[in-house]
Amino acid sequence: MIHTVKQGEHLSGIAKQYGFTDFRTIWDRSENAEIKEKRKNPNILYPGDKLFVPDKEEKEESGETEECHHFKLKGTSLKLRLVINDVGQQPLANTPCELHVGAKVYELTTDDNGQIEQTIPKDAKEGFLLFKDPQVPFEQGIPIKIGHLDPVEEVSGQKARLNNLGYNAGPLDGADEEKLLWAIQEFQCDQRLTVDSICGPSTQAKLKEIHGC
Repeated sequence: MIHTVKQGEHLSGIAKQYGFTDFRTIWDRSENAEIKEKRKNPNILYPGDKLFVPDKEEKEESGETEECHHFKLKGTSLKLRLVINDVGQQPLANTPCELHVGAKVYELTTDDNGQIEQTIPKDAKEGFLLFKDPQVPFEQGIPIKIGHLDPVEEVSGQKARLNNLGYNAGPLDGADEEKLLWAIQEFQCDQRLTVDSICGPSTQAKLKEIHGC
């Protein structure tokens, strides 16, 4: 069958929806070669993308009767990685925090680079990061949208990355062209790129590199 991607969906969640423990069961199908080549990252898809989802297949294993047999279920995990900077764009290093995803709460500490990494449920869609230190300038926590990052080739994906990096590109669903142009200019200037206010291939590549995905 064909699955049409909706906003906020990522392949790990889609695979779980159809009963697969490994997203590669879908991603590596020859029918999905074109979308795989286009998107590269299975967890950064775009609304309207089409994915071929195969039927589940039964698998038989032989074994002696009246014996206890152990089976290990193979699969892939979904990891969330975040890098937190302070208002001065410096890494918020070695800082305790709580990552809330659904009903789960993970007690974490950022590393020297301000990064945290945590395995999360495959169908996770949102969460928030909470700092309890009064010296940290995020009193209400940081909301996190999981699977909502659009490809960098799309304007919405460019805006999201610029906003995440501290450049004010305006709301993702807004039409404030001037804010976006200024944000692109500022990013290009900071990265010593040609300043032309156009988020072309070279700017997209640098934006993806600096953002991390």
